[in-house]
Amino acid sequence: MTPFQKLKEETEVLGFSIANDIYSSQEIKQIIALIESRDSSNERFRKSTAIFAIRQFFKEIPQSIDLILNNNLKNIIQHVLGNDYFIAKSIYFDKPAASNWSVPYHQDLTIAVDKKVNLENFNFWTFKQNQFAVQPPLPILENNYTIRIHLDKTDETNGALKVIPKSHLKKIYRPESIHWKAEKEVICTIPEGGIMIMKPLILHSSSKSNTNRRRRVIHIEFSNSILPHELNWSEKINLK
Repeated sequence: MTPFQKLKEETEVLGFSIANDIYSSQEIKQIIALIESRDSSNERFRKSTAIFAIRQFFKEIPQSIDLILNNNLKNIIQHVLGNDYFIAKSIYFDKPAASNWSVPYHQDLTIAVDKKVNLENFNFWTFKQNQFAVQPPLPILENNYTIRIHLDKTDETNGALKVIPKSHLKKIYRPESIHWKAEKEVICTIPEGGIMIMKPLILHSSSKSNTNRRRRVIHIEFSNSILPHELNWSEKINLK
């Protein structure tokens, strides 16, 4: 089994996989420098003592695309996701050293679109920071992937993601119905320059940070789904 085959099998069976050394220290420094050079007064930025986030990250910092889509990541996208996938959403977020917030278990059930349209099986519309989101039909969510790029080492002390393996296979799995005697929680420790590949339907959460180390992550969602003609992906970036 090749490394790509192992990543693909783990992602499909467990709902997540981890790959180290996708980015060099120099690449990480360049990405961070681009982020820190931006004017954070833009409406796509969310900044407080507890969190710093940039929605529509690639729209806000388009110069980062070539850096982030290096050969290592392109090969993973091609061999693990597939040639027909495109970027559907991008977010940068930082859990600062002073942060003490946690995120409860949840699934990622929405996609980013350009407008609100009354469509069958598209539900729970929201509008935040100039972007529409909606819960689409289940097959779209089942086919999507997320890749989380770690700009810092992340472990249980600074809010590493926790997941319940195989929970993505249970369709919509409400957190309040988790049967803890049957489920196993895994803490995803990932080094600087590593990535996590996950299925959006996997139940995941993160704990409070209790160290002075930051947790900076670029969260990219990928899809190969064609939306109804009335609707468009709001952040679509083709990879070919």
